[in-house]
Amino acid sequence: MSDPLERPAEGEGAAASGPRRRFELEETGFDEVPVRYRRFYRHWRGPGDALGPNEVICPVCKVVIRSSRELREGDRLYCMACMTRLRVRRGAQGGLEADCEY
Repeated sequence: MSDPLERPAEGEGAAASGPRRRFELEETGFDEVPVRYRRFYRHWRGPGDALGPNEVICPVCKVVIRSSRELREGDRLYCMACMTRLRVRRGAQGGLEADCEY
């Protein structure tokens, strides 16, 4: 990597060293939290539903928590729907999962 602007390839710590991608969130109709925060949550649509790099499922209430930035291991989230503090980790299949902190 001779060019300082060149990003590392996958497997070389690309997710940890590069800047986080940004996402524009739209309203999803999730009405279980105040209006101001509704774009950060959506309902899980079942086994065929795919999560993006900015989404993780709350293990308590099974709601998808969304972020305006790419999520990475070690990030902390708060599920306003069930009032749970979560920490993001890499799952067995390679996707992001959340564990309850308290």
